[in-house]
Amino acid sequence: MSNSIFRISLDDFEGPLDLLLFFIKRDELDIYNIPISKITNDFIAYIDAMQSLNLEVAAEFIYMASLLMSIKVKMLLPRELPDDSDADEFDPRSDLVDRLLEYKRIKEGAEQLRPFEEQRLSMFSRGCYEDAEPEVLDEMDEPLNRPTLYNLMMAYMAAMDKRPQTRIQNVEEAPVTVDEQCAFILDSLNRQVQVSFRTILEGVQETLIVVVTFLAVLELCRRNSIAVIVKDGYDDFWISLR
Repeated sequence: MSNSIFRISLDDFEGPLDLLLFFIKRDELDIYNIPISKITNDFIAYIDAMQSLNLEVAAEFIYMASLLMSIKVKMLLPRELPDDSDADEFDPRSDLVDRLLEYKRIKEGAEQLRPFEEQRLSMFSRGCYEDAEPEVLDEMDEPLNRPTLYNLMMAYMAAMDKRPQTRIQNVEEAPVTVDEQCAFILDSLNRQVQVSFRTILEGVQETLIVVVTFLAVLELCRRNSIAVIVKDGYDDFWISLR
């Protein structure tokens, strides 16, 4: 066994063709006229070295070893050629040479693309930036100030409890729609940076309007048109434009 085989890093080869190219480059061999006996011996020695180190030999390496031995046998056996034929047409190494050349081209192409890969890895993707929000919304950065569904429901219940009570309840259609209340809220926010839910409902006596207004707040949240924060207490929340 050649001592040079033990200087090969076993982790450097991606497959048997990569190893064969290493032997060809190391020994400065002609890839179009491979000394099949020498390269077969080196390849078998490499597999023996892997097994002696208790490393699992991949099936593709074993297959290549058997292929090399088959080519070696065909090279040694005498063969009769027709008078009008070319000896190169019967070279058992031709398929192997074609595969090596193709693999070599692919590997060189990959090496040429590697700098672009390294350049891309050093870049950071630009995120999606929204318009800067007013300073008063810095409290949104605090996780404790971000409202939960429970906070919204508590504010809704507080608004329902504190509304002026009426003695007569009439069954009638809603005097406003969700879209109308959405427009009303957005119009209020165009005049003020922030507005509380209770402020929007000042003077509202009808329960149905309170319900529709709360639904309008949820709809604007779904559209990502407004930001909602909780300040002191749990019976109100503040609304501002996104």
